Amino acid sequence: MCIFVPVKTAIVILNWNTKEYLERFLPGVLASAGCAPDGTPGGEVEVIVADSASTDGSMEGVADRFPAVRRIVLDRNYGFTGGYNRALTYLNGDDFCYYVLLNSDIEVPQGWLEPLIAWMDTHPDCGACAPKLLAWQDRGRFEYAGAAGGLLDALGYPFCRGRVLKKVERDEGQYDGAVADVFWATGACLLVRAEAFRRLGGLDERFFAHMEEIDLCWRLQLHGLRVCVVPSSVVWHLGGGTLPAASPWKLRLNYRNNLLMLENNLARTYALDGCSPEKACRKARRTIRLRMVLDGCSALLYLLTGRFRYFQAVVRAHREYRRLRAKADPDRVRAYADLWRGKACIRGRYPGWMIPRALLCGKGFFQQIHHFNG
Repeated sequence: MCIFVPVKTAIVILNWNTKEYLERFLPGVLASAGCAPDGTPGGEVEVIVADSASTDGSMEGVADRFPAVRRIVLDRNYGFTGGYNRALTYLNGDDFCYYVLLNSDIEVPQGWLEPLIAWMDTHPDCGACAPKLLAWQDRGRFEYAGAAGGLLDALGYPFCRGRVLKKVERDEGQYDGAVADVFWATGACLLVRAEAFRRLGGLDERFFAHMEEIDLCWRLQLHGLRVCVVPSSVVWHLGGGTLPAASPWKLRLNYRNNLLMLENNLARTYALDGCSPEKACRKARRTIRLRMVLDGCSALLYLLTGRFRYFQAVVRAHREYRRLRAKADPDRVRAYADLWRGKACIRGRYPGWMIPRALLCGKGFFQQIHHFNG
């Protein structure tokens, strides 16, 4: 008689034309998950590759080298958000407690996953957690995409413990010790509670890519769950595999999605702070308008310095935001506040304006982050 042992954790790698990364990094992921070299699960962790209609032979390579790895083939590229939503929907019938969203350009060591699962197993109030993210090219330095966990300043600008703008710290143990509550954790390597992911409707597909994990982490907190970084777990991220840092399209996604994220969550957050629903909506609108003014200043700077494609990216981002936005409604904010006020707590909100401070203060601002306990 065959005894069924449920696979508890699904590591899902969303691939789009990154055959080289799968060949380089997938063997280490399989080994760390206790899988056989061909991908056969060896315990309570399964590694799955979902493909966004790649044209570089990625799936053929996986099928040939790792034939036991489950493959989910999508009919087109739905972006990070749509790709993961569809891939994880395929897994709804399986007995997974946790999903790990893992980029194809992540190198993992043995033992990286166990601290994350142990934390989630013993803290049912945690909706998502992540390891420290270090740079693959400079293994002692934090990586831009997530570092030691993300925070959000008073104007809604995201930054990280270990990275603000393009300034990145070396990892000297300054964020080690206790597991830390953060505002957001990187989508490059994010363990999320499967039930919570499904209950919140997954990732917001309007985003396509970039900042979608910040939006998800914000929504998890709005629904009474914590987001944490577990410093005893470390992975290395190559970064920039899909969109280079200088891409105008990436810039457009970041400007647009930052505004969509604020529209999604800011009014409800102000309501948790004690504002009336009407005041919360007005305050959110004022913050978003100020952000759009600051975006306009950035666009003007791009224009004056001859970076016309970046100027166009900001203009298009604002146009798309206006088309895609779902305005905060006081009645819905009231219904939310009545249910969650006193139950949900938003951690990781930095009370000041971190970006101007980082531009003006050299590297001294990192000391403030070291001691920040939000």
